Amino acid sequence: MATLHNTAEKGDFAKTVLMPGDPLRAKFIAETYLQDAKLVNNVRGIQGYTGTYKGKRVSVMASGMGMPSIGIYSYELFTQYDVSSIIRVGSAGMLSDKLRIRSVVAAMSAYSNSNYGDQYGFRGNLAPCCSYDLLVKAKDAAARLGVEMPVGPVFSSDVFYDESGASKLLSNMGVLAVEMESAALYMNAARLGKKALCLCTVSDMLFDPSKTMTAEERQSGLEKMLRLALQTATAD
Repeated sequence: MATLHNTAEKGDFAKTVLMPGDPLRAKFIAETYLQDAKLVNNVRGIQGYTGTYKGKRVSVMASGMGMPSIGIYSYELFTQYDVSSIIRVGSAGMLSDKLRIRSVVAAMSAYSNSNYGDQYGFRGNLAPCCSYDLLVKAKDAAARLGVEMPVGPVFSSDVFYDESGASKLLSNMGVLAVEMESAALYMNAARLGKKALCLCTVSDMLFDPSKTMTAEERQSGLEKMLRLALQTATAD
């Protein structure tokens, strides 16, 4: 059953996978929140675990950084391992002044400067959307947990150090935050008839570099988002 990037066997992954970018964050989630977590993949250090949360089977696996990376791992999970839902749990840079550091954002859609959609026949701009079913479950979970969760578009960028000046224009258009993976995940899910949702914690403010979370805080200081994602993943 192994793929070029995954040594897990069929059945090793749960139907729903939480997908952070950082392998160390995947390890942290598994060890902190899952019961009886088992390492099922570690090719190239991209750690994948399966365990239970409140009695329900859940997996967590890293995606790496950027759309090419999450494109590979999400595609293989969807097509080779019968995964039906992937919830990205990551960090994002704040674009909207309605947010603050540590705000949890749900990406309804993902604008992008990537050409990832070309492979699916899109030759122009494309803003793929999340799974409405997962979004509703996340909204319900946020209400139960008392977590404020703004919902709206994010920007999935191919560029981290961006000199184009697009950030201000995107902010003026109501884009909440910028990250680097959601658009590819949403396109894969749409093409394959699967479900996907991106939840992000705001880790820094693009217009004020002094406002930022440390690398350690990004790895382990995301409790609100992670509990929200786990409640969403295990909702009936």
